[in-house]
Formats: sequence, structure tokens, C-alpha cells
Amino acid sequence: MGCCSPLQTVCACGAPLYCELSSVCSVAMSQTPNPPLRPDQHFNNLRRWLEMEGDAERERLEQRRHVQSSAQAERGGETLLDMVVRTHTTGLGGRYLITLQKRRSTERLPWHRFKAGSPVILSPDGDGQGESRPGVVSARRPDSLEIAIDDWPEGDRFRLDLSPDEVTRKRQLAAMKTAEKATSRPGQLRDLMLYDRPPTFRTNVDAARAECLNDSQQQAVEFAMSANDLAIIHGPPGTGKTTTVVELIRQAVANGERVLACAPSNTAVDNLLERLIAAGENAVRLGHPARVLEVVRSHTLDALVEQHDAHHVIHEMLREADQLERKASRFTRARPASGQKYQQRQEARELRRHARMLERQAIGEVIAGARVICATVSFDFSILDDHPFDLLVIDEACQSVEPGCWVPMKYADRIVLAGDHCQLPPTILSSAAAKEGYAVSLMQRLVEHYGDAVTRQLTVQYRMHEQIMDFSSRHFYDGRLTADDSVRQHLLTDLPSIDDTTVDASPVVFIDTAGAGWEEEQEPEGLSRLNPQEGRLVLQQVNALCEAGLNPRDIAVIAPYAAQVRWLRQHTEYDHLEVDTVDGFQGREKEAVVMCTVRSNGKGEVGFLSDARRMNVALTRARRKLVVIGDSATLAADDFFTKLLSWFEQSGAYRSVWEVTSAE
Repeated sequence: MGCCSPLQTVCACGAPLYCELSSVCSVAMSQTPNPPLRPDQHFNNLRRWLEMEGDAERERLEQRRHVQSSAQAERGGETLLDMVVRTHTTGLGGRYLITLQKRRSTERLPWHRFKAGSPVILSPDGDGQGESRPGVVSARRPDSLEIAIDDWPEGDRFRLDLSPDEVTRKRQLAAMKTAEKATSRPGQLRDLMLYDRPPTFRTNVDAARAECLNDSQQQAVEFAMSANDLAIIHGPPGTGKTTTVVELIRQAVANGERVLACAPSNTAVDNLLERLIAAGENAVRLGHPARVLEVVRSHTLDALVEQHDAHHVIHEMLREADQLERKASRFTRARPASGQKYQQRQEARELRRHARMLERQAIGEVIAGARVICATVSFDFSILDDHPFDLLVIDEACQSVEPGCWVPMKYADRIVLAGDHCQLPPTILSSAAAKEGYAVSLMQRLVEHYGDAVTRQLTVQYRMHEQIMDFSSRHFYDGRLTADDSVRQHLLTDLPSIDDTTVDASPVVFIDTAGAGWEEEQEPEGLSRLNPQEGRLVLQQVNALCEAGLNPRDIAVIAPYAAQVRWLRQHTEYDHLEVDTVDGFQGREKEAVVMCTVRSNGKGEVGFLSDARRMNVALTRARRKLVVIGDSATLAADDFFTKLLSWFEQSGAYRSVWEVTSAE
């Protein structure tokens, strides 16, 4: 049975993130099933971990605010300093959309962790006076960030900080309180999630055969449709999990069902929505338009309500109410008739009340007419209280902390979770909460308990050359993965732009730097690590790929530490080369990937590189070419890397640094 080794993970800056736990990656469980969990005890644990995580986020924000050095403050990727407003627009629910760039440079921003949908705090920088403003990242570009805020910020220079998401935490707490006391169907689903009620399935389910699915995908759809309560779709890298989820939703809708489709991040929800729209489904996206990708904004609830027949009437009512309020507030020399101003304000309030009522009716009609509703798992679903759903689908379920999954659960009759517990777990800041179990997602916990009884694994992957796939399949998925014919033997040299006389055609290469004396360095604050000599070899490999004809946009450089990412970004000559930590490439792919491991020391310390799930993600992003650079003498001290290094040798991928540099 393939499984991940016990792990101790830390943030890319070096701070602990995840606990030491056993992550089982095979759905066939051999251990004795766990006894039922007591609802009061289980939810009390989740509440305590939520509080610990909130404390950790607030403490981290406070620490960043007290850092004086600009370079030091920005190193963790959660703060940007000396920002100025370059342009701004209004709209999207009345918010300002401001574009922020560095004051002294219009070039790309330093490496950072800000993404579309991230909650942020915009504050005056330097000696600026003014209040901090909460906001949301609405767009990310190489040289700028677009931020949606309610009020115009005061000052000329600003700092931007990732913000603790207290609103989401409150929703999760409220959802767990509701689940704990739930009766009828929500109570039955709660009992199943806590092992106090077995899952059941129907026989002879009439699932349509979809031409776009392979056998394992079709079986997963049929299995999920047969579930009366819960089904899990386990999708290893490149196996078409989202394709399978979209087909499941399509068939559920075709059977007359209403579907609530969720994911932990705005990006994942938008990706799912885009695929559903392409498949012809009538889907509505809940969430502020500023958090939604522009390509799907026309399907947001806000945009659809604006197209409703009642919108013009609502707009006129609000305009008339504004006029009445201005009249009531206007100073005039002539004394108004007794009670006139009071009457005007009353009329304005009544107009606003009617406008809100019409707007609620329009919202209700849009939602009632939609067969699929899409939103993040922790959205405020109160507008759905009168609109039950037959099926709840949570995509990328392993990247959500368990409290997040309880938020939409009360709205559906049955649940399908999709994801891969052998890839990145939820991001946790509180190492104490992680050690107690907060890093274990709901999907992982249910897979470990119920195993094959609720799970179907996808087995055909459409991304990688079979050699790139081989180690991951053997180590994490019991050797079950196979490469589709379309990718099994594809190489860089098959691309028309590539000069096959100047590039190594091998799909996998490991360059061993042992003995080169390229020891890692630690940043002065001790937060992160880098290896400049290894970084130079990484950029040499990138240059060779580009000179052979590969576009820099088709190359990913993955480094485990933020300091190494910053170093690589500062020294590359290619504007469109993507350099990021593993987290930034989850769910994505490139034609070629160059990965550096950074760690090289006499103690054999590998730190959070021993997180097998994180390495699984890094090793499975490449389609045609994977280059891994590392010091075997250091890496071999870890059991996981011992197996990986052995596989490199057996598969003919091993090269010494002397062999590579002499060839150049």
C-alpha cells in the first residue's frame, strides 16, 4: 500500500506550518476503523484550533508591522512596502478599484503571496497619516496589484499586508454550531462525517456514458451518482479530476437535480465555473465581483441581477431616494413647511425599503432559476436558506480546513468531495493547532476511515511523460497510474520550435551537486534559506532550454524556500519566467520544470523537504521535461529522498554536476 511518510512541514520562509502526521495516500485502508467521534468533543477541538490559527495570524501580522527594514518586511511575501496608486476606477458594488505599484519602479513586484481574493490591509507607509483600510485583491499582475476597497485611502505612499480573515472564521464557527445541533437530514450527514452512520449506495444507477471520460473517470461519476450520502473522487496529478467533476455536475443537472459547487479558493471556483459554462451549464457565481476572474464576471449574481427586468425600477427608486435625502438636508433661506423635511426623509426610507424588497425578489428569482450555484466553501450562504440543493460538490477539498467544509454542508442532501490527499494539505500557520490535527482535511480524514467504501481513484493521467509520472505513481498511488497514449512518450524535442541538437531529450534529469561545496546559506533573520551556486545552475538550465527554442512562459522554476525564489527572480533575464514555491504551482503544469532543493549541509538536515506531499506536487508539474538539482549527500539523510535518489539512478536520470558543467 503506497503512502506518504510521516512529515514535518514548515512555511517556505522556514516557519513551521504542518504537524507530524501519517498521510495515507492509498484508499485501501487496512487499519481498524475509528470509533464514532463525539460531536461536542470534535467540534470543540475544531473551535479551539480555529482560535489558535486566528491568534497565529494576528501575531504574524503584528510582527510584520513592527519590522523596520523594508527588505526584511517583504521577505516573507506577505507585505509590500512603498506602494503608490497608479490608476483607479470605480464600480463593482460601489467599491474603488485601485492599482498599486512600487513608487520607484514600474518593473515586476518582489515575490509575494498575494492572490486574487486575498483579504488585505492597506495602510499609510512611512510618515503618512491616515487610517488602515481593509480590502480584497481583485487582480494580480507582474508589476502591480489591483485592490478593491470601500473607502478612498488617505496618503501618498502605502504598505499592503495580507490580513487575517476574521469574517470567514466567524462563518465557520456558526456553521459548526448549527451542525452540532442539527436534526433531520443535516444531522444524518453530520453523523456520517463523525463515523456514527454508515454511507449507503443505490444500485442500477442510470449514468450516461460520456465520450470525454475514460473508464476510471466514468466509474467515478457512476459511483458518485449512486451515493445516497457521501462519495469521494480521488484525483492524482493530471488525471482530469475537474473534467470528472464537471461531468458529474452535468449529469446531476440532467437528472433534474440542483447542485451547489464549491472550492476553498476563488481561483478554484472560477476554474470550475469556467469549465461548467463551456459545457453549457446555467451556473451562477456567488461572491463579490472583485474576487472573481474577469472572464466569468458576467455570471456573478451581481451581474445577473443587473440584467433582471426589475433592475431599472430598483435603480430609479434609489435615485429618487437620494434626491429626496439631498433635499431634506439642503439649507434654504425660506423656512420649509412644518414636517416637510421629515416627510421627505420618510419617503426616501420607504423608497429604499421597496427597492431592497424588489432586489431580494430579483436575487431569489436568479438563484431559483439556476441549476448550479458556485461559491467558495466559506461564503455567506444565507441567501440560499430557501433554496435547498440535491448535491453539494467540494472540489480541491483537501486544501480546505475541515471547518470550511461544514459551511455549505447544511444546504445539500448528499455530498461529493474531490481532491488528492497526497498533494498539498491546507495551509496552517499555528504549528500547535497542526500538531493536534488541524492540518488534516475532512476529505483525508474520511478517506482514512472509510477507504474504498466511499472512494474512487482516477488512474489515467494526461499531463506527463510516463517516466516523469513513474516515481509518483509507485510511491504515492500503489503504481495505479498510467499515462495516456497522447502523453506517454512526448518529449521537448517533439515540439516544432525545439532544436533537438542542443537539448538533452531525456524526460527526467537529476543533477547531483554533492562534493561541489555549494553549501546553503541562511538569511540574517534566520527565516529562510538560499543557495546561490545552485541558483546559478538552475538559471543555466533555463537558459539552455530557452536557447533550444522553448518559450520562457512554458518553463516553471520551483524552489522550496522564499529566499531562493527571490534570488532567482532577481537574477533571471526572462520577464515571463515563472519562479515560485511549490504552493504557487499546485494544480498547474508547464512543458518543462526546473526544481532546486537548496539544502546542502554537513548535518544531513533537509527541513520541510521531508514533506512528501509537497515534493509530490513539485515532481508532477512538468509535461515533457523535469530537471531536479540537489545535493545527494544531504538529501539521502531523509527516507523519502533515499527512495527518490535510488529511482533517479535506476531510471538513468542521474547526472553529476561535473558531468553537466563540463559538457557546457
